[in-house]
Amino acid sequence: MKIIKYVFLLLLLALVGISVYIATQNGEYTIKRSTFIKVPKEVVFNYINDYRNWDQWMDLEANQADVKFSFPDNTVGQGSSLSWKKSDGFGSIQSLFVKENDSIAQKLSIDGQVSKSTLTLKDSIGGTQLNWTVTGSADFTTKIKAAFNGGVEQFKAKMFQNSLNNVNAIITKEISSFSTQVIGIATIEGGFYVKQSATVKLRDMNSKITPMLQKMSTFFKNANLQMNGKPFVIYESSDNANGTITFSVCGPLKEEIFVSNPSDVSIAKLQPFKALKTVLKGDYSHRAEAVKKALAYISENKIDRNTALKYMDIYTVNASDEKSPSKWVTEVLIPIESIVVEEPILIPQPAAVIQP
Repeated sequence: MKIIKYVFLLLLLALVGISVYIATQNGEYTIKRSTFIKVPKEVVFNYINDYRNWDQWMDLEANQADVKFSFPDNTVGQGSSLSWKKSDGFGSIQSLFVKENDSIAQKLSIDGQVSKSTLTLKDSIGGTQLNWTVTGSADFTTKIKAAFNGGVEQFKAKMFQNSLNNVNAIITKEISSFSTQVIGIATIEGGFYVKQSATVKLRDMNSKITPMLQKMSTFFKNANLQMNGKPFVIYESSDNANGTITFSVCGPLKEEIFVSNPSDVSIAKLQPFKALKTVLKGDYSHRAEAVKKALAYISENKIDRNTALKYMDIYTVNASDEKSPSKWVTEVLIPIESIVVEEPILIPQPAAVIQP
């Protein structure tokens, strides 16, 4: 019995010693990981800036089927967030600061442990360098796990590197998959609509449109209104000298409404018009290809453009409907002059004369 007691005492002392050793280890960590993605920087930014996409690529070191993600109304830009629960834990992430097409500063919380997270993007030859830096302090449980897995930094870094590898594969596949097709001449019905306008640098346009579409959806929800169709964008004007573009994100109405002042939205009316419709299936970054094909069609078929009216895009299937950019559908509308088809003049033929 004494031997058993001594063995038990030695094991207890060893356990205490190991616990003290682990507890006194430095728990501060800084994780830096990166990946190179062969797509433009603004495309990468638009994808990672929307938390609705994160459940597709974020590695939470668990069976992803076990993870339940929750998305608030605001999932894009500064102040947006995401949370999740799984059988053995929970977490959340929030964007504290966002610089368009450059960086996202975040507050990351996993199982109650809070850390600082920063995603930065840099232009590189042939694509974008996406960097992820995470700093924090590990608790005792994490230190124990890390002690048998190469230390805190190495233990935690695996999740972030796996996530970057995932986002690389998804973006490369999703963004490269697109198609454009000229449908033909269409009549666009008029009607009242809600609009919110913005002026931005041309390369920042897509990253601005996404959160504005989300805000437009929230406006309709809070006002207990239903869109009379799909949201659309009107390209108001451009300033080539400054490289800026002014556009309006719009939501169609069933009937005219009035908004109180001051308000960042206004009500306008769209008059019916004729347009050449071209369908883009895929990410918005390929819109220029759709416009190019449409203008070539107009030139080849000698169609007169109506330069008094503005280009318009209808977001038939957008990020709110479908996570995968390759499945988004955008109708690109270029106004044209009404085509008048002259009816042929029928000359009546004399009645047949029946000989007796």
